[in-house]
Amino acid sequence: MDYQIALLGGDGIGPEVIAQAARVLERVGTAFGHSFVFKPALIGGCAIDATGSALPDETLAACRSADAVLLGAVGGPKWDNPTATVRPEQGLLGIRKGLGLYANLRPVKMNEMLIGASTIKPEVLRGTDLVVVRELTGGIYFGERGRRDDGNTAYDTMIYSRAEIERVLHTAFRLARQRRGKVTSVDKANVLESSRLWRETATIVAKAYPDVAFEHLLVDACAMHLIRRPATFDVIVTENMFGDILTDEASMLAGSMGMLPSASLAEGTLGLYEPIHGSAPDIAGQGIANPVGAILSAALLLRLSLGLEQEALAVERAVDQVLAEGYRTRDIAENASEVITTTVMGDLICERVTA
Repeated sequence: MDYQIALLGGDGIGPEVIAQAARVLERVGTAFGHSFVFKPALIGGCAIDATGSALPDETLAACRSADAVLLGAVGGPKWDNPTATVRPEQGLLGIRKGLGLYANLRPVKMNEMLIGASTIKPEVLRGTDLVVVRELTGGIYFGERGRRDDGNTAYDTMIYSRAEIERVLHTAFRLARQRRGKVTSVDKANVLESSRLWRETATIVAKAYPDVAFEHLLVDACAMHLIRRPATFDVIVTENMFGDILTDEASMLAGSMGMLPSASLAEGTLGLYEPIHGSAPDIAGQGIANPVGAILSAALLLRLSLGLEQEALAVERAVDQVLAEGYRTRDIAENASEVITTTVMGDLICERVTA
């Protein structure tokens, strides 16, 4: 069967790591008898340079007609101007809205072979296997904003509807049923009215899942417990800004942001898949970026959008095998003699993908 994949390399190391993820998908196709048709498109800074828009209409159209989207990263010093009318990050916000990507899933699973790469004590990390489900199209990032009083006062509005909250909570509870059966809903209900609506709605939704353990947690307490006792979490669900912050914190449990994938899901099967790291312009073009996060994002793509569970497992097993054999990119190497390049890491993983 032919699968149409929109390929958005973006900026910095984005094109480098996405190239390796695409190679792994091609290897999956060979091993399992599938065909992947890649549709390259522009997003972010490179799109601004080429078209004046961070998300050209052609890119959005290509994504809408694809079975899934694979994205690298956007941004860099060249476009780092918060007052600019057009900025790379607008491409990300635009594609989330344009594709209706309302739930961002970021799994964090501690790999025993890399436990020394984290700054957290091994005895705290062991057993960590959690997913943060972040609401992606509401909240303060999309609320009314502006300046008044001759520019001396600024405001950003956090706004949520009950329907938006219900939708992402159902996603979290369904996911928990496939995992260890526990949901932690994170809010700031002691201060924010939007969080009070969130907590009220979460309490109601939880009643539809009596088989799933459920708890509320304030966001500041969650930030603390992610470092203190990460192995006690299963599925964490929260609103957009809190999720943005907590997922970056959680990513450091694994020792490197280069290791971790993510999925952003719409209604139905369409999803956008990307490593959680940024564009890392300081190492772009040097061949040292870690492609594992992008490759594991491709595994999520196989599982969640295409329904190819065995193929997803084959990719994840290949990654584990390469790491078990001691191969490391610079970000996860304990000494310089272990370092391999981005392309070599991709080669090794491709070689180990088998049906």
